[in-house]
Amino acid sequence: MADIKASDVAKLRSMTNAGMMDCKKALTEANGDLDAAVEIIRKKDANIAVKKAGREANEGVVAQHIQPGGKVGVLVEINCETDFVAKNETFQAFCAEVAEKLAANPDEDLEEFRTLQVAKIGENIQIARKTRMQVEGGGLVAAYIHPGAKVGVLIEVGAGKDGSADSEEFKQLVRDLTLQIAAANPAAVSRDEVDSEQIEKEKAIIAEQFKDKPAQAIEKITQGKLEKYYQTHCLLDQAFVKDGDVSIKDLLANTGKALDDELSVRSFVRYQVGE
Repeated sequence: MADIKASDVAKLRSMTNAGMMDCKKALTEANGDLDAAVEIIRKKDANIAVKKAGREANEGVVAQHIQPGGKVGVLVEINCETDFVAKNETFQAFCAEVAEKLAANPDEDLEEFRTLQVAKIGENIQIARKTRMQVEGGGLVAAYIHPGAKVGVLIEVGAGKDGSADSEEFKQLVRDLTLQIAAANPAAVSRDEVDSEQIEKEKAIIAEQFKDKPAQAIEKITQGKLEKYYQTHCLLDQAFVKDGDVSIKDLLANTGKALDDELSVRSFVRYQVGE
């Protein structure tokens, strides 16, 4: 049996992030062969991950990463089994690194990285969903994670001029929009994006509620109810949470006027853990 050197144990730990005792056992089993010991630990981690894969992972966090310059951003939901682990610094550091890796390469294979964390933390961990945005032309991508990391927002706001995104007015607008989405939970950017089937369902519900009224009255009621629906579910039609007298559409227009530019919300996502 080969003598196990402390330097080999340290090197194996740096290569696998396994504990000291696990590294010693792997080196002993591999008769001192470092490469073989790495494979032993990886197989062990994979087996642990397989055993835990069937356990429910309903807790977790939403994490984000915005690359320098604000042109590329990622939002990701990562689940674990308990809220205790969700608040764990090791788990949160793993989530932040996942977001950073996906921003750099949306197709990166993270399975080995995930199984390593399962073995280290001792719970089933799943990368539930991810969204990556990249600005084409003028504008910025920005993110907001609400305290507790259970709700997160990623948004792309476009500008007609490259220089607009560098202004403090534009950056403040983007920050306000992420907070708006986190708080008001819109389903679409504009009413044009609302599913037509959903609108027909709303109309049918209204018609049933007021079926005893004259057709002309039902039509007016339907228009009013749909307008309320749009104001609730469409970002541009929502009232600004910081000033209820201003709509988000007006906020965009006013900021655009101040910058002599045409601004737009190109896309957004809002994640809430467990949705």
